Amino acid sequence: MHNRSDQFAKSLLRDGLSLVSATETEVEVLAATQKIDVYSVPDPAREAERAGMGLLGELSREPSLFEPFRGTPSLRLVRRCLRKQLTWHHELERRARAAAGSAAPAPDTDAPPQPPVDFPALVVISPGRPETVLDAYRCEPVQAGVYHAVPGLVMRVVVLAELPRTRATLLLRLLGSGRLLREALADLAALPDDAWEKSIAKPLLVHFRLGIQEPIDEKEDEVSAEIRAWFEDYERKLRAEERKEGRNEGRAEEAARAVLTALRVRGITVPDAARERILAEKDPETLERWHERAIVAASLAEVLDTLS
Repeated sequence: MHNRSDQFAKSLLRDGLSLVSATETEVEVLAATQKIDVYSVPDPAREAERAGMGLLGELSREPSLFEPFRGTPSLRLVRRCLRKQLTWHHELERRARAAAGSAAPAPDTDAPPQPPVDFPALVVISPGRPETVLDAYRCEPVQAGVYHAVPGLVMRVVVLAELPRTRATLLLRLLGSGRLLREALADLAALPDDAWEKSIAKPLLVHFRLGIQEPIDEKEDEVSAEIRAWFEDYERKLRAEERKEGRNEGRAEEAARAVLTALRVRGITVPDAARERILAEKDPETLERWHERAIVAASLAEVLDTLS
């Protein structure tokens, strides 16, 4: 996954799942030069939060490999994901044995590690319906847009185009493109400002500039214009905040150097530790107070005597 949309998908899944799981991205699979896009292990202490995450929370109830696709995957691509799943389980068993101080089992035995290691689920996220995959693995629908393969595979297939347009599916629908993405962006914009989905998705959407460069057709002009305006407003606020922080930091540095200059003019030696503390201070009132003292001080203690 190297292009902008793929990196966004991986980042969105990772950051969303990090609310309720221990997550990793690009987990190396030892038997081949393959990487798992996102690997999630549920945190039992955050079960209540996971229950409020809708479909993504349901899909992360067990240790899972998440593999989002930009285009509808072929059978060959899904087989590659299944190889990752099997190899990763083998690696987890190896780690469990190593942690327990157990030797590797003989090749002709089937001794599981102690404690046993859960077989991780594979979650394939597809924009369209992958007919060959669903047929090959006899996937059955369990809810709109979600299919389970035969039990032994522990594979779930999520078809973004078939998901209902609800808040429960929103974070996953943001992984789509075209009209699906624009609808998801409109739904995201309509949420309250403190919605958890916004805290996860908005910084990533702006960073990867997704949605504002999507092609549109005449029927979608109004929706797309609304989304573009939302993006531009968010970017303006973000840039203004960054500029404000930059100006504040610049003023604080200037004020700190004024304190040091006043001390130097007074012939007061400033040890390195005190210099670092003055330069690290960001509160303008404190720096102004120190500067006023430094102009008339006879010692460093008279300037910094209130510094804890």
